[in-house]
Amino acid sequence: MGSIREVIWSGVLVLVWLIPKASTQLKEPQVPCFFIFGDSLVDNGNNNRMLTLARANYMPYGIDFPQGATGRFTNGRTYVDALAQLLGFQNYIPPYERTRGRAILMGVNYASGAAGIRDETGNNLGDHTSMNQQVNNFGNTVQEMRRFFRGDANALNGYLSKCIFYSGMGSNDYLNNYFMPTFYTTSSDYTAKAFAAVLLQDYSRQLTVIIN
Repeated sequence: MGSIREVIWSGVLVLVWLIPKASTQLKEPQVPCFFIFGDSLVDNGNNNRMLTLARANYMPYGIDFPQGATGRFTNGRTYVDALAQLLGFQNYIPPYERTRGRAILMGVNYASGAAGIRDETGNNLGDHTSMNQQVNNFGNTVQEMRRFFRGDANALNGYLSKCIFYSGMGSNDYLNNYFMPTFYTTSSDYTAKAFAAVLLQDYSRQLTVIIN
């Protein structure tokens, strides 16, 4: 059993089905680690120290979150927070901006408010970490993880192959790029169909790099 609650995610009213706490806690996580790529829907603090309008580390954000305004663009948990709990993680997946050492072994959240598939997306709001940069950050994490596996590439690959990867990108490439002709030229450079094709091509390449 559970209950329905109304929450606000990035200015959108969402109905969330709440699962009782006892049914979401497991002794061991179902997967060893969880890596997250995305924008404001799943950002949990990576933009906090950036010079940008895409920040959420102040009230009323976080009014229903135990730690207050952490940088999540919501009043409480994001849906990757909920997913992490359902997977059995005892703690939320930490933001890349302040995560190093053994903590990376359970996964890292690279998401950044205003981020898009294209590097220029979101520049109208200020600094952010684009998908290309998030992919590079993941590469840095993998390099750091090597020392915990004593350079054994097969062991590291085996570990990563059991992890879950979430990526949600693309909305800002329209909201904070294509649909803003006074700031960007993409709507004159591409037809809607051509721009979608370019995004799919770039996104496919980025996901392929993560997999490789």
